[in-house]
Amino acid sequence: MRNEVDPFTVEVIRHALTAAAEEMSFVVMRSARSPLLREAGDLSSAITDHKGDLIAQGRDIPIHLGVMSFTVKKFLERVPADRLRPGDVWFLNLPEVGGNHLPDVKAIRPIFLEGALFAFAVSLAHWGDIGGAWAGSYFAAATETWQEGVRIPPLRLVTAEGVDAEKRDFLLANLRGPAEREGDLLAQVAATRAAEIRLERLCEEHGAATIRAALDRLDDLSEAQMREAIAGLPDGVWDGEDFLDDDGPGGRPAAIRVRIEIAGDRARFDFSATDDAVAGPLNTTPFVAMAAVYYAIKAVAGPEIQPNGGCYRALDVMTRPGSILEPGIDRPVVGGNHETSQRAVDAIMRALAQAVPERLTAGGSTTAGLLIFGGRRRDGAIGTFYETHGGGEGARIDRDGQPVVRVHLTNTMNTPVEIVEAEYRIRVDAQRLRPGSGGAGRHRGGDGMVRAYTVLADDLSLTTMFERRVVPPYGLAGGQPGLPFRCTLHRADAPPRELRGKENLALRSGDRVVMETSGGGGYGQD
Repeated sequence: MRNEVDPFTVEVIRHALTAAAEEMSFVVMRSARSPLLREAGDLSSAITDHKGDLIAQGRDIPIHLGVMSFTVKKFLERVPADRLRPGDVWFLNLPEVGGNHLPDVKAIRPIFLEGALFAFAVSLAHWGDIGGAWAGSYFAAATETWQEGVRIPPLRLVTAEGVDAEKRDFLLANLRGPAEREGDLLAQVAATRAAEIRLERLCEEHGAATIRAALDRLDDLSEAQMREAIAGLPDGVWDGEDFLDDDGPGGRPAAIRVRIEIAGDRARFDFSATDDAVAGPLNTTPFVAMAAVYYAIKAVAGPEIQPNGGCYRALDVMTRPGSILEPGIDRPVVGGNHETSQRAVDAIMRALAQAVPERLTAGGSTTAGLLIFGGRRRDGAIGTFYETHGGGEGARIDRDGQPVVRVHLTNTMNTPVEIVEAEYRIRVDAQRLRPGSGGAGRHRGGDGMVRAYTVLADDLSLTTMFERRVVPPYGLAGGQPGLPFRCTLHRADAPPRELRGKENLALRSGDRVVMETSGGGGYGQD
């Protein structure tokens, strides 16, 4: 019966599944307890088939969505399908199980239609703390994964009878802010149930066999479209590289290198020449490298192609064991999720700029720009304020870059000032553009931003985790680089100190932290 379904029904099913995935994200944002989820939206949602191949995703965070193409497949290697039951919700965060870093916790619900396992709903949410050596679970001096938090192998926390209280309590006892974590956990459970309800109703209307035939058809269509898009790129071999500012503890820049080979309707991305794994928390997983490739090729060649199991069949991705992109499972990886992944994308873009420069932007603020304030909230509970900071987009052949946006793999929002000041012992003193931070050129890079915080208590901590402080966003075709990131600590009894991009420190009441984000690179000579 493969592909024997009319195109109108295929489109109805496609949009219904996409709507179900997007509804999952709305459920988490509307019911989660932490501002990181309900305000900033650091979460993603996906639906896979019974084998773990992607069939639908929300309009969420590209790095999450790419990684979730592998999560269920690796989950099934550890938890055979015959162990799964209706009503189950499993949680995990192991980077080696189709993952990225420990704070991104995945909830996986198997969905049964007409008595058989048909699909999985996957809700990924960044928990504001997952344990470890420092509040917020970003430890800049980490040299092993166990310093970064609790490692959760596939764990059935929910059954048809409800939440397993013993497992829940064991997990929450090892995390800061357990009440907030529980609220976020339950929001993920609710999100996966929402997807299950949608698929059950879709099955009542069309039947499981028709849905499966539609999914097969969509896989084949996406594969054909991606092959056509790749065939539209020139054949050839191109090398690209980009650099991490440092490895965390303050070492030298580390290189991410890629060789791209395009031949006909296939593309190969080889990261074997990437530097060896680093000492600090900027390593990452092969799944993150593949997510970077998936994002980049869609952005450059086929942004309108439906992402699913067929979309990426024409792509080959290679990483080298022992490198930054494929370290041992004992290595720390927390910053690699959103920093090293971006270096992989920039390396790909710099390679493709040699092939199709008219399709590329100059370098942008490709970093999370992360600050984490830890300590007691205004209500007395232990909590963390996790804030990402956008910067300038790179210019391109036909326009200037946009100011203060998320570039490439990140897609979170600012936490509103009113929420920050209502819930945390912090005051936001300024939020404005950083004029002149975009790189010069025929078209200028977009400007970054300035956000300043004053600390109102003596027992708060601060974590920085950002790139583009040493290696600025690059210009293209003779354009100039943008200004780099700068984060400065102002303290009453000391001169201003520029903070490192990966640092943990204790704060005092009255301290002022000023984050200035990078501008985008310019395109073309003036």
